[in-house]
Amino acid sequence: MTDKPKKQSASLRLRRYFLTGLIICAPLAITAYLTWSFILWVDGWVKPYMPAMYNPDTYLPFPVPGFGLLTALFLITMIGFLTANLVGRSILAFGESLLDRMPLVRTVYKGLKQIFETVLAEQSNTFKQAGLIEYPRKGLWSIVFIATATKGEVNHRLPGDDDTISVFLPTTPNPTSGFLLFVPRSDVVYLDMSVEEAAKMVISAGLVSPEFPPRQIESPKGRGRLTVET
Repeated sequence: MTDKPKKQSASLRLRRYFLTGLIICAPLAITAYLTWSFILWVDGWVKPYMPAMYNPDTYLPFPVPGFGLLTALFLITMIGFLTANLVGRSILAFGESLLDRMPLVRTVYKGLKQIFETVLAEQSNTFKQAGLIEYPRKGLWSIVFIATATKGEVNHRLPGDDDTISVFLPTTPNPTSGFLLFVPRSDVVYLDMSVEEAAKMVISAGLVSPEFPPRQIESPKGRGRLTVET
């Protein structure tokens, strides 16, 4: 009678240990594999175009992984340095003017350039805070990333005198897609969690939630004070 529960508890412990080890090892293994694959992919593109005297694979008895990646990083940095001055900007503008004359190439180039400028924008242009808004209806709350105060024509055309802000409502499990909303600042509940923690919560569909110590906080819409527990 007592052996069966012991065997079950032992199997449950082994299963828990295995899952814990999998959670630790799987991300490390996948990250290492993707990193190594990326290094080899860049090497495969760069090394064939390198002069033999600068390619260590031609005179060493073993390949040097990552040398092509380092060369690519150096060249990209030098291009950025050269385009930072007037001569470089003039050459870049001339090249872009040539691309503007090619209809299909122009569309592809401008689209890719806009994507890279958005992804690699300066830190000052990224989301600074996470919050909550009532969406898609009253009584239901959604996590949003707070951008900036509404500006320009959009702010001018909005009815009323309320101070509005731009927020991004991400989708689950892909937070890079979502909806841009312009909402009154008073309708936003600001969260203490970071944008990264909020993104993890969105990606995991609420399964991963940052720790929050129990304390007295103001409830949304000024509905008194609540004791929130983790």
